[in-house]
Amino acid sequence: MKKVQLILSVGLCVFGGVLLIAGFCCPPVGEIHHSVLIAFGEILTFSGSLIGIDYHYRYRE
Repeated sequence: MKKVQLILSVGLCVFGGVLLIAGFCCPPVGEIHHSVLIAFGEILTFSGSLIGIDYHYRYRE
């Protein structure tokens, strides 16, 4: 469980960051508005950071 939580935390933070960058860089080619990408990226980044903080304090070595 410890390793899964760490991988999930890092994955959410990285994917959220990628969506944040994509929201600023991509022209509106598709139907998804850039504000949706930015909001979803912020949610994923926040979730990943919360899981990472929980991991840090739960499994402190």
